[in-house]
Amino acid sequence: MPLEVRCPPDGRGTPIPESSIPFWKNLVAGGGAGLVEIACMYPTDVAKTRQQLSGGKTTSMVSIFRDIIQNEGPANLYRGVASPVMAEAPKRAIKFSLNASFKKLLQKDDGTLPSYRAAAAGSLAGMTECSVNTPFEVVKVQMQAKENLGRYTGVIHCASSLLQTEGPFALYKGLESHLWRNAVWNGVYFGMIGAIKTSILPAPAGVDKATKRGYDFVSGMVGGTLATIANTPFDVVKSRMQNQLKVEGQIPKYKHTIPSLITVVSEEGLAAVYKGIGPRLVRLGPGGGIMLVSFNAILDLLNDL
Repeated sequence: MPLEVRCPPDGRGTPIPESSIPFWKNLVAGGGAGLVEIACMYPTDVAKTRQQLSGGKTTSMVSIFRDIIQNEGPANLYRGVASPVMAEAPKRAIKFSLNASFKKLLQKDDGTLPSYRAAAAGSLAGMTECSVNTPFEVVKVQMQAKENLGRYTGVIHCASSLLQTEGPFALYKGLESHLWRNAVWNGVYFGMIGAIKTSILPAPAGVDKATKRGYDFVSGMVGGTLATIANTPFDVVKSRMQNQLKVEGQIPKYKHTIPSLITVVSEEGLAAVYKGIGPRLVRLGPGGGIMLVSFNAILDLLNDL
């Protein structure tokens, strides 16, 4: 049976599970949801990274796709995909299992969870997720960057090269901006899902699973879209930090998040901190819906076993 939840009588707050979801179910459902989202939307992430790393006029997503297919081959639309695939199961397990734990910790004495507390739980889960995901993000960005074509033979070669040339902390470059990015995205995403499901557009009682999935998709897509608009400046800085190669005796151009944002705006204009937002919205709007639908569908399947 699907996991039962207890909703507060006045309709406010996020429904709280009656029983905790076992870690292995979060692992399987979260990992599966992440893999589905990557399979559908990853090429937009390649386009996003290339837009963010460009210092001049931004090239459109369609033009980037055309250039990759014509000059690099269609397979490069998925260049670097092995890195997020390897990270996806533990990353999503942390995201969903810790989000559930933080929600339980932050719920009010009457058992309700207002949306602002759901947002706080999501932010905490997203920040914790960085401990696992940052090395994979560094490798992914390095692999996706156009100027690095031919530099690495694959993700293992990329990671080992960075460790050899830059030391043990090379795979955690950009951690600060990654924390900002994840805290904002997950906070808005989970906070909006809670608000939509309980107050803005709750699913009517007694609807079938297919209809529930439709409501899941809408809430996930809206949450993903708003979260992407809110956190894109931090993602731009993260990409630039993680693509920098260490040069002996040279101070990195992008070192800390806020000063780096100021540098980007002063050199390229305010619009520069939203480079890549088109591909990000294409990916993380529908992708947020796909992820939530996939997660709940897999979780229902596991609960029915």
